[in-house]
Amino acid sequence: MSLMFSSPVVTPALGSFTFSSRPRSNYIVMSAVRSNSASTCPILTKFQKDCDTPTPYLRNVANAIADDMRDGLAVEGGGDLEMILTFVDALPSGNEEGLFYALDLGGTNFRVRSVQLGGKKERVLATESEQISISQKLMIGTSEELFGFIASKLASFVAKEKPGRFLLEEGRKRELGFTFSFPVKQTSIDSGTLSKWTKGFKVSGMEGKNVVACLNEAMEAHGLDMRVSALVNDGVGTLAGARYWDEDVMVGVILGTGTNACYVEQKHAIPKLRSKSSSGTTIINTEWGGFSKILPQTIFDLEMDETSLNPGEHLYEKMISGMYLGEIVRRVLLHMCETSDLFGHFVPAKLSTPLALRTEHLCKMQEDNTDDLRDVGSILYDFLDVEANMNARRRVVEVCDTVVKRGGRLAGAGIVAILEKIEKDTKRMGSGKRTVVAMDGALYEKYPQYRQYMQDALVELLGHKLASHVAIKHTKDVSGLGAALLAATNSIY
Repeated sequence: MSLMFSSPVVTPALGSFTFSSRPRSNYIVMSAVRSNSASTCPILTKFQKDCDTPTPYLRNVANAIADDMRDGLAVEGGGDLEMILTFVDALPSGNEEGLFYALDLGGTNFRVRSVQLGGKKERVLATESEQISISQKLMIGTSEELFGFIASKLASFVAKEKPGRFLLEEGRKRELGFTFSFPVKQTSIDSGTLSKWTKGFKVSGMEGKNVVACLNEAMEAHGLDMRVSALVNDGVGTLAGARYWDEDVMVGVILGTGTNACYVEQKHAIPKLRSKSSSGTTIINTEWGGFSKILPQTIFDLEMDETSLNPGEHLYEKMISGMYLGEIVRRVLLHMCETSDLFGHFVPAKLSTPLALRTEHLCKMQEDNTDDLRDVGSILYDFLDVEANMNARRRVVEVCDTVVKRGGRLAGAGIVAILEKIEKDTKRMGSGKRTVVAMDGALYEKYPQYRQYMQDALVELLGHKLASHVAIKHTKDVSGLGAALLAATNSIY
């Protein structure tokens, strides 16, 4: 992870991973577990088999995703992937100047950011941001409650800005890039209607409504002289923010609580753009979480899906994103407790509680390299009230590894489908040109085993030659910067 973005004010990337043309040696994952024989627990053995993603299977998944991409580009609703036109036809060039804002709504928090841009030489002169929690009540309340709360916090944020650092040109209205990370039917760069809520949100009175109008009305009601100039999702914001520093960025991927991906597409390769100009490029928002074909679903995935807010939908997201990995593990462990002697003749009450295990717990258990897996034991004791012996600890980690390996490899297959689509139209990698995937999200950032499984899948499917021209660049928290930049690119002034 050697490459770094450089900026005196904003450091959007932690580093990058470029694939070597030579096969790398096996990495160490759970050495304390791997030194033991495979599990003899029938439930775990069957679960591992059902979750297996050998290279030929992954190739079929990547091909199926690619087919859905083509179908979605051909006609609206053509496949599982919506392939949404974002109307982002111009990416940041570095020449942007002035004061712009970003609002990033995509999970249990939202972030507000102000950015003073100084053009090609000075780039980002100043930036300020604030993260604010969204209560469960607001996540399932009304649109007026949610957007009223957001507008009030945005107004407070603007009121606190330092005049010496942030300068709004006289006669100009404040302009905002709105990162709205839910499925939206976009109708222009600054308007779009909500298709459906995901990631635990179920706000009433919103489906089919223009989300930009909702925010503009709320800001006006709170006396805030600001307008939305660009509506994007976090993937588009990540791609734009990363592209500001690196012109080889072609893909933006979010792997966090939820997941999505977008990429730079050639307009001539979009049949549903028939009535519009076919020259140049635009960003396509794949909404890949909606992919549902040939996925390795187990009984535990089916049960979890049935109890979710959107049963039968977003099956790919439910296998690869951070919101669900811990819950799948919990369900497997509960079944093992109920039908075998995982923790003796004892079924922990907390294990019956939905979401009792989070993905961060899985990561900590997988990173335990102690001989007696004592960190695993501590986590099980602290969060499940379980005294687990060594054999139980090993099995728990094997369950974690099975779920995470499947998720990481499936995510890798999705990235390959996008890279191969780009390659078909541009021949970038084949001609030796570097192609960068800008990556953000806590799952990618904080879960090294997941990250490694994803990278393995990329090399297996692309081959070492093509993979050597791909760079996965961790671009932490640049979606807000990207949204502000797109507000500048699409400014009314």
